[in-house]
Amino acid sequence: MRFALAGIVALAVVGVASFFVMRHIGTTEALGNARDLTRVVGRGIVEPNLNEALLRGKPAAVRRFDRIMHRQVLGDPIVRVKLWTPSGRVVYSDAHGLIGDRFTLGGDEVASLRTGNVASDVTDHSLPENRYESGQGELLEVYLPVQTPAGSPLLFEAYQRFGSIASSGHDIWLAFAPALIAALVVLELVQLPLAASMARRVRRGNEEREELLERAFDASEAERRRIAGDLHDGIVQDLAGLSFSLSADAERLDSTGSSQAADALRRGADQTRQSVRQLRSLLVELHPPRLREAGLVAALSDLLAPLAARGIDTRVDVRGDVELAPKTEALLFRVAQEATRNASSHAGPTRVEILVATAGERASLTVQDDGRGFTVDDAALARGKGHLGLQLLRDLADDAGAALEIESEPGQGTRVSVQVERR
Repeated sequence: MRFALAGIVALAVVGVASFFVMRHIGTTEALGNARDLTRVVGRGIVEPNLNEALLRGKPAAVRRFDRIMHRQVLGDPIVRVKLWTPSGRVVYSDAHGLIGDRFTLGGDEVASLRTGNVASDVTDHSLPENRYESGQGELLEVYLPVQTPAGSPLLFEAYQRFGSIASSGHDIWLAFAPALIAALVVLELVQLPLAASMARRVRRGNEEREELLERAFDASEAERRRIAGDLHDGIVQDLAGLSFSLSADAERLDSTGSSQAADALRRGADQTRQSVRQLRSLLVELHPPRLREAGLVAALSDLLAPLAARGIDTRVDVRGDVELAPKTEALLFRVAQEATRNASSHAGPTRVEILVATAGERASLTVQDDGRGFTVDDAALARGKGHLGLQLLRDLADDAGAALEIESEPGQGTRVSVQVERR
């Protein structure tokens, strides 16, 4: 729809611009036609009928020339004609009151006489030589230099109705308008199926991307489960067995009086059990079993348990209905996991709180700590630089289409919040 509306707007803009351009072209062409008409009349009718008697103002010559002008020239569109000498004397006009009068020639008239070119201008009704044209409306004056048979130069001036010229320009524009409008409409109609096809491709691309993200998420979960299973059934069991063996060997050495060797074995057993505890914590992070069995709140409580064991004040606050889709629960848990890991490893907090809330079709999770805090560089995160843990949070949220906010100031703690669709 946006593409179609943009095309309609473009069609309107091009159509309006074309209207003014074509109207200008039509008017220019009509002015050219007016000059051509004056040239044809001047060369074909006026000049062949000029003589010296007309130039001297002989009444018989004037009457003869007047009959020719009324029969062959005056009418539509030419409504007035004048003949001028270079000095500004009116040799002939169909308004006989002007014959013999003298006026100052304008710049266009003088230039036309000097260059021999056809010139034109809109009639100025305030000039005294145009006093008889005041009732004719807007007129166009066209000037053409002519000569008598004896070579005397004269200036032929034809007055044409400007309305007829504008009408001619309008007719020229109308002749091209249907083809122009039809071409623009056809172009728009051709583009609409292309736009629809592009929209379908974009939609399919988005659907395929979502499917790929879902598959990647499922594959990630499956890989986490596989790694957790391998660790639990392999190295964790081996280390647990090793710790028991070391403890048993230490007891035997105690009975033989080798106390130093026994103490070394006990230390090795303790370190092995500590490694087993760390691996089991890692297994919970890789694949929290209670997330599927007992739900998000229980898994978050398990997540905060190691921090509480270290003396950190922890709390999980739930507001609203937290019945969420499994993928939404997994995302919120991963964000909480990464945020608490960052707080535990870098912030040195005394208190960590997790708030889970729902509102309508949105679910949110907020992790707040009172640790050291830091300066958030959004530009660096956008470029994939800066703190690795924060970048992991960004990637998690972006892959799921969630909105992530990180607020922190040195000495003011850190607040990490994420919002996502419930389903």
